[in-house]
Amino acid sequence: MKKNLTKGLFNWTVLALIGLAIVLVNVIGSFLYYKIDMTKDQRYSLGPSTETFLENKDNFENRISIQIYLEGNMPSEIKHFQTALKDKLQDFKRVAGNRIEYLFTDINVGSDEEINAMRAQLYDKGKGIMPLEILYMKDGTQSKVMLFPGAIMSYTVNGVTKENMVQFLPGTQPGHPYSLEEMNEVIETSLNNLEYNLIASMRRLTQVSKPTIAFLQGHGELTYQQTMRARALLAPYFTLKDVTLKDSIAAFNDVDGVIIANPRIPYSDSSLYILDQFVMRGGKLMVFMNTLWHSEDSLMSKGMTHTTRKYLKLDKLLYDYGINIRENYLMDAQCSPKIVPFAESTFIPWFFHVLATPSKHPITRNVDPILLKYANEISLVDLPNIKQTKLITSSTNSIPSGLQPFVNLALPLNYGKSPKLIDNPEDPVNKLCLGAMVEGYFHSRYNNRLPPEFVKNLPKKYAFLPKSKKEGKVLVIGNGTFFANTYDSMPNPKGLNYLYRPNSFNELKMDPDLYQRRISIYYGNQEFFQNIVDYMMGDNSVLDIRSRQIDIKEIDKEKVTKFAGFYKTINMLLPLGIIILLSVLMHFIRTRRYARK
Repeated sequence: MKKNLTKGLFNWTVLALIGLAIVLVNVIGSFLYYKIDMTKDQRYSLGPSTETFLENKDNFENRISIQIYLEGNMPSEIKHFQTALKDKLQDFKRVAGNRIEYLFTDINVGSDEEINAMRAQLYDKGKGIMPLEILYMKDGTQSKVMLFPGAIMSYTVNGVTKENMVQFLPGTQPGHPYSLEEMNEVIETSLNNLEYNLIASMRRLTQVSKPTIAFLQGHGELTYQQTMRARALLAPYFTLKDVTLKDSIAAFNDVDGVIIANPRIPYSDSSLYILDQFVMRGGKLMVFMNTLWHSEDSLMSKGMTHTTRKYLKLDKLLYDYGINIRENYLMDAQCSPKIVPFAESTFIPWFFHVLATPSKHPITRNVDPILLKYANEISLVDLPNIKQTKLITSSTNSIPSGLQPFVNLALPLNYGKSPKLIDNPEDPVNKLCLGAMVEGYFHSRYNNRLPPEFVKNLPKKYAFLPKSKKEGKVLVIGNGTFFANTYDSMPNPKGLNYLYRPNSFNELKMDPDLYQRRISIYYGNQEFFQNIVDYMMGDNSVLDIRSRQIDIKEIDKEKVTKFAGFYKTINMLLPLGIIILLSVLMHFIRTRRYARK
């Protein structure tokens, strides 16, 4: 009797200890967060630059509060995105600790007046979070839900609170909701951009000082109106201004980077000298230019046109840094179609609208093909101690035109339906460079070319530098308009000037004319331009995030149909088999243990 009592007490003690251990593991687990990412594309892991940004308390010492308005009754597809968002924020907290806090809020709770007031506050007359409307079937009837898939971030420094808005899923126009079938592609894109959107918003919110970038003017470059969309991409991280040289050696005072976009008027020697010395002092020079010009109106009205040289002289300066931009157009079978209303076929493969192939460099990795209309070929000049990088190229089925080519709309007819522009269209040697970058210590173009009295009379602050004082970067793309936007104008009621805004359709992502005709070709021009500026200005913290690609694999419906019965049987029988096996095993153990001897 005593033996049985002792044995029972032992068993209950063991059971209590096991229960206590389970409780302790769960309590400890609630305070710890750890996971192992075994996916090939590391979709559940943070990028190295994200962890670096979150770990460094110099980036933000105080707490960032994130109020997320994606909560409540939602379709399962949106719930999946919400779960991914929660996991990502939990990863952020694992690295940053209490410096990040977040809260999910359901705005559809309360009276109709309260809900409408909250929606109006979040929308903020189009300046806040854009609403997303989705149509879906529920219980045999069509339902519609309105969501505000975004968040408000707030950060307080020295008693001043700043706020920032993040849009996780794109909004919809009134009366044009998404169907649930259309949301799969939208959600995949948003999942790819999720980490970048969060980190980019935090950077904007916590950034203290901004480098200065100058858009050069005075030589027929793209105007402010034509670069409004590009400037909007850069404005959160950089101070932007327009600079006209006017032969002033002090024009680039306090300027860290210079953008030259599609110049049309030749540069004077004094302007080239100022640019040269800017590079010698470690400045970052970004040049987007064409060496040729032709009239697109003449091409469309007559079907053919000549090209003329611009004689910009800027190409001579770039040659001394190791980049040679040629006076030709590059033709590529990998191209965007052109709409020609009077042709037998409305669309023709327009070899001059090149869809450039990205390289594996962080600037272009995982970026969609970049649309370059009438691009020049670029070659690299071998210089000692200069790092040279080809960023974008043509496909293997491409060929350069002659100098000052004759452009003719009938050109595609000469190649048939399967154009073969070159004899060996599969050979990688046919890839031609369309954009390149050089980094290092350069020699001035004006070394031993200046009168001694000119050099002696320069102020000490602007003393002539025959070679680079700091490591510099020069980037050249053989097209000057790939990030230009069209725009609307209207009279300003407060004055004589006009008000301008970029057209609502983003031409850096898709061609509006092709989109209206249901030809959806996505371009990587926007990401390419952003990555260029980030890399050139030395901020590589978001490049690896923006260039990550997470592919959501679609279910193979044929395999599902073929093997559905097999896996259903496995799912039914395997758990039952395990239970029966355990029961038999326990019965066997008890029989052997308690059987009378």
